[in-house]
Amino acid sequence: MSRYKYESSIQTQNSFSQARNAIDRAHNAVSQALSHPTEQSVEQAQHSLEHAERAVEQTHLCDNQQAVEFADELLGEEQARFNSLFQSGQWKHK
Repeated sequence: MSRYKYESSIQTQNSFSQARNAIDRAHNAVSQALSHPTEQSVEQAQHSLEHAERAVEQTHLCDNQQAVEFADELLGEEQARFNSLFQSGQWKHK
C-alpha cells in the first residue's frame, strides 16, 4: 500500500470514528432531552446534533459511500428523535 493510500485510509477511518462518536454523543443528549425536557437539555441536544452534522459532513469527502450513507442514516434518526420532542408537544419553549 502506498504511503498516500495508507494516510488516506487512516484519515477516512478517523473521519468515520469522529462522526460515530459525535452521533453517539448526540444520541445520549437527545435521549436526555426526551426523558427530561428542560431548556438546558434541549439546548445541549441541539448543540450535539449540530456537532454531529459537521462531523458527518466531513465523511462526505471520503470514498466509502456505504459508510457515508450509514452515517447519514444514523444522524437522520437522531434528528427525527429530536424533532419528535417538538411534534409531540412534550417540549414547549417558554
